[in-house]
Amino acid sequence: MKSPKKFSLVDEMGEEFTFPSHRACLIAFVKEDCETCNLTLPILEVIHKTVETKLDVLAISQKLEDIEILRNRHNLTFKILDDDSLAISYQAELDTVPSVFLYDENSQCKIQLFGFVRDEWELLLTESLALADKTDAIVPIDWKSLPTFRPGCGARNVEPGINERLTARMNGKLMARQITIGEADDLHEFIFDANITDGLPIVPPTPERVWRMLKGTRRDPQDIIANVPPNLIPVTVEKIAINSVMAGARPEYFPIILTAVEAACSEEFNIHGVLATTWFVGPIIIVNGPIRKKIGMNAGINALGQGNRANLTIGRALQLVIRNIGGGRPGEIDRAVLGGPHKISFCFPENEERSPWSPLHVERGFSLDESTVTLFAGTGPQPVADQLSREARPLVTSIANSMQTIWNTKNHNIGETFLILAPEHVETISRSGWNKNDIRKRIQEATAKPLRELIRSKECGEGMSPESAEDDWDRMLPKFQNEDMINIVVAGGDAGKFSAILAGWQSGPKGSQTVTRKIIE
Repeated sequence: MKSPKKFSLVDEMGEEFTFPSHRACLIAFVKEDCETCNLTLPILEVIHKTVETKLDVLAISQKLEDIEILRNRHNLTFKILDDDSLAISYQAELDTVPSVFLYDENSQCKIQLFGFVRDEWELLLTESLALADKTDAIVPIDWKSLPTFRPGCGARNVEPGINERLTARMNGKLMARQITIGEADDLHEFIFDANITDGLPIVPPTPERVWRMLKGTRRDPQDIIANVPPNLIPVTVEKIAINSVMAGARPEYFPIILTAVEAACSEEFNIHGVLATTWFVGPIIIVNGPIRKKIGMNAGINALGQGNRANLTIGRALQLVIRNIGGGRPGEIDRAVLGGPHKISFCFPENEERSPWSPLHVERGFSLDESTVTLFAGTGPQPVADQLSREARPLVTSIANSMQTIWNTKNHNIGETFLILAPEHVETISRSGWNKNDIRKRIQEATAKPLRELIRSKECGEGMSPESAEDDWDRMLPKFQNEDMINIVVAGGDAGKFSAILAGWQSGPKGSQTVTRKIIE
């Protein structure tokens, strides 16, 4: 706790008092609902009446409305100043009221008292009289009638929520412009009218909520994380925190969100192109490593659906950053013909515990104990049902048949896709001794078709151009450019022989490449 060094406050009549005042001064921080404050205020009144010509006695109320109540309750005649904003209480790092400070005429703090200890208050009286040259004064205080000890109460500035709001406002690290709306305005309607939401209500990003979010990272609030396309606006940690609050995220999710923003704004991922295409794609977040369980993500039943705060709000926070900071709004740069619910939020963790194989992030060069974010430009889930196959080969062939429909059955030699295998399908495949590479190889074999079947025709305008055959009409062409284009993760509940395909977009430098980044907590 610090003794106040300098302040300027007004009383209930608007009269200003500035400290230091070049006079000896006795200052007490109080609040109306504190019994110990009410015990000590009459003592301060007696001291005031004894020394008022030589020493200023002041109370600083932590609520404006308390001043009149306290003055009338105890017939106080000394000045009571208003610290309703709690700015001075916060700067003094108060944690208890009453907190009392006695200063000499040079503004040197001679005594600090917290709560009520009778011996200490008797000493306070003695020192106050000495500073006022009133050592011979008779002061009518019956000390024996007072308790020997009574603890103080918690100061308002350290109450939950209030302290965070003060920290957010006073520490100078939050730089974003704050918007004040009229009392008669509906907050949520204002947010919709301002066009800063995705069509769903958001959590208002108050300074205290933003400050709580920032506690989820060690990064400075003004660090620039990336330039967000399409407008290439520099985005700070603070602005990502604001949108994370709006999405409903918790501080422990924040490192994932920061990493997802970095990944989305990389040249390889190309979020600008992902937005501008008329195809269905949006950024899909796959989380790997220990952080999945640490923050309570859902990799099991309904992993791609509703019901888990972490899964939904992490994906939504990324989308809000792209929308509100980068300007990627539907109908403007976002040109998707139909889009899909996945463009509100699509984030899930891999169910590593139900997989017999290396998880995604290990395949992509990270260690098992590292936590990562993988971003893939994909569509909503396309279901795959096979409840009858009992061995790997027929099951994977069945899955491959479903994968033929990505884009169009005549579109082959395509780029990346994600195959999400449910645990029951994983068990069937692994019982046959197959690994992920075996799955990829069989998908390529099972999807391969002769070029003559893939050429566009009068019967089907979609397909490959006749020139691409180069007179080699019987050449077999698999669905994907190569096996590496088939990403495989495990997710979902233990019961149900249903997996899913996430179709991609154009892969490579002219499209979007899957990006994995390590999460720094």
